[in-house]
Amino acid sequence: MKIALVYDRINKFGGAERLLLALHRIYPEAPIFTLVHDPTTSKWAEGINIIPSFINKVSPLRQKHEWLAPLAPLAFESLDFSGYDVIISITSSDAKSVITKPGQLHICYCLTPTRYFWSGEKEYSADHKLKIIPSFIKNYFKSVDLLTSTRPDEYISISFEVQERVKKYYNRESIVVYPPIEDKFYANTPIDMDNREYFLVIGRMVPYKKFDLVIKAFNILNKPLVVIGTGSQLENLKKMAGPTTSFVGHVEDHRLVEYYRRARAVIFPQKEDFGLVPLEAQALGTPVIAYSKGGALETIAENKTGIFFSEQTEESLLEAVKRFEKMKFSIKDCTENASKFSFSVFSEKFSKQISDLWSDHLSNFPA
Repeated sequence: MKIALVYDRINKFGGAERLLLALHRIYPEAPIFTLVHDPTTSKWAEGINIIPSFINKVSPLRQKHEWLAPLAPLAFESLDFSGYDVIISITSSDAKSVITKPGQLHICYCLTPTRYFWSGEKEYSADHKLKIIPSFIKNYFKSVDLLTSTRPDEYISISFEVQERVKKYYNRESIVVYPPIEDKFYANTPIDMDNREYFLVIGRMVPYKKFDLVIKAFNILNKPLVVIGTGSQLENLKKMAGPTTSFVGHVEDHRLVEYYRRARAVIFPQKEDFGLVPLEAQALGTPVIAYSKGGALETIAENKTGIFFSEQTEESLLEAVKRFEKMKFSIKDCTENASKFSFSVFSEKFSKQISDLWSDHLSNFPA
């Protein structure tokens, strides 16, 4: 197999980019095709063969990807995959739009069906910037998304949560292969539970992550809370935070590991497609207090490696923290659960699925 990877855009770093690096580790010879590539904000991609679309020639657009929505499917359609056998699109939006030939195999590793059209439509519709877009335009782009969802030959989903969405919104069946945690999160000895100092919340500061819920609850609890990350909500969150909450901004991974190691628990208040944070925490022996929806239900063993709260309200989170304080958690239980999501497990499962799907494809399109 000669393999090509396709990703929505390379201009930031987060959980999806960690997954992309894991795939590059499995397939180091595979180039990564993408809509735009901004080297100034994607140092992690240095040394990788990245092939951007024609849009990348207009450098100001490399960070204005929201302006590119009307052109993105066309840009992906223009990419040339001649000479490749298997094209793997890793996407939560437009990378699945690529066009392949009958003898090629297009596998979509789906992070989620395009969130602002489907599972997150209500939240995005509340954004004042999007309210001005007429309904007929939104409906047109939803129809385009449905059309491009038919282009992959096969789907792999990152979680059963996403598998359900792929079936619900795209009417496509999919296999589930969980993303991995990076090896670095297993490499440090956890700190004894009795020597933990604070609660921790980590991520991009955008509305659906519900950082405001955590900060309001900890203002009432008057307990130490460390907040890691940056984003559009940062200044508002700082204004509402009490004296026991501290913001440390973006941190490099070696510091992130230390914050995980010293946390009593990580708070995970959002509904995610999968979510690497709970697993990174558990790999370092740290339990998780999570909202009982989405991917967290697949990665946290209730009352063993963490607990859940049922509503995204201060009251529900407060009750969960108070319940957590009365419980004991085992470092061993946390690390053993996280070990199921190691890179070696992922590499074996994912590469086997690709090989099996390619073998099936060859039976229909023999060389």
